[in-house]
Amino acid sequence: MTGLLVLAAGALALWLLSLRWRDASIVDIAWAPAFAAMAWLATPWPPTVRGMAVLALASLWGVRLGLHIALRHNGEDRRYAAMRAKHGARWWWWSVFQVFALQAVLVWAISWPLRAAVAAPAPWGVLDGIGVALAAGGLLFEAVADWQLRRFRADPGNRGRVMDRGLWHWSRHPNYFGDALMWWGFFVVALAGTGAWWLAVSPIAMTVLLLRVSGVTLMEEDIGGRRTDYADYIKRTSAFVPWPPARI
Repeated sequence: MTGLLVLAAGALALWLLSLRWRDASIVDIAWAPAFAAMAWLATPWPPTVRGMAVLALASLWGVRLGLHIALRHNGEDRRYAAMRAKHGARWWWWSVFQVFALQAVLVWAISWPLRAAVAAPAPWGVLDGIGVALAAGGLLFEAVADWQLRRFRADPGNRGRVMDRGLWHWSRHPNYFGDALMWWGFFVVALAGTGAWWLAVSPIAMTVLLLRVSGVTLMEEDIGGRRTDYADYIKRTSAFVPWPPARI
């Protein structure tokens, strides 16, 4: 419950800032760091080897992704701006439920494998190594994909073009795939420490969010209108799991 109270306090603070700045998308900056905070709050001291591994990975991911989103932030994201326009005068109070409270609940629920893994007293085993390798691989995959896209966008000559190089040659959303892979890795580590299969609900939920809610589906709703070659990119490139592109 301590973690839930901390999340509630953080969500309230962010909501008040969003009212002052008229920018609800600041909530995205706190998304990854909030998960790292949940892991730290749940860790008994001194931490186990498993706990140290999970804390290191969760912290690296939280800081990297938080900074990545913060550095590219330039006013309210169009998704939140559309919700603001839709709800009109009631947005100032409705956003606390639809955006900030919802995110706090999602972080609390999805972070179960992190909290279970850092608190598990079971000795380190082979399954832990597999999980850590998956989580580290996913974190690296996401970081490289974000770096490649940032370099592509920094070149004025690429304006209006589709990013289909590097990892983006194999997947239309390699950053989201890396994120999902990392969460499946955290689940494997938690499974090694607790034997609780039900914790798979967490990576399943995160994968669904990335595929159907805030990730792939939402990002591709209107991207075809902004990127004229995107229809061909869709035909030849896997949406999520990296795969050799099809010939068209």
